[in-house]
Amino acid sequence: MEWNQGIFACKLCELEQEYGRLQSRIHLFQHKNTKQAQKELDRLQDEYQERKWLLQERVRASRSPSVAALAKAQAEYEQQAEHILKEELPAEMGGRNQSPAADRAEAVALYAEYAMDFATQAMGHALIAALSAMVLQDKAEAQEGAGQQKGEGK
Repeated sequence: MEWNQGIFACKLCELEQEYGRLQSRIHLFQHKNTKQAQKELDRLQDEYQERKWLLQERVRASRSPSVAALAKAQAEYEQQAEHILKEELPAEMGGRNQSPAADRAEAVALYAEYAMDFATQAMGHALIAALSAMVLQDKAEAQEGAGQQKGEGK
C-alpha cells in the first residue's frame, strides 16, 4: 500500500498549495487596486493557458486510453465551461443591472461561485477515489498474503 500513500501525499501537497494560493489571492486582491488585480489576473490567465496546453499534451501522449479519455473529458469540460462563461452567462445577464459592465461582473461572480462549488465537489470525488484505491490495495495485499500462506502450507 505504500505506493498509494506516496502518490496521494504528493497530490495532497499540490492540492494544499493550490488551495492556499486561491485563498490568499482572493483575500489579497479584494483590497488592492484594479491595476494590481489586472496584472495578477493576466499572469494567472497565462499560467492557466499553459496548464490547459499540458492537459492537451497528456491526452495526446498518454499510453493508457482510459487516462487519455479522462484528460480529454477534463479538457472538454473546461471548454464548455469557458463557452458558458464568455457567451451564455453574459447574454443571460444582459439588462439585469444598471450597465453591461455590471451585468458582466455579476455573470463572472456567478461563475466563480460555481467554480468553487465544483472544486469542492471534485475534492469529495478525489477523497472517494483515494479511499477506494487504498481499500482495494489492502484487499489485494490480503489476498496475496492468503495465497502465499496456502502455498506454504502444502
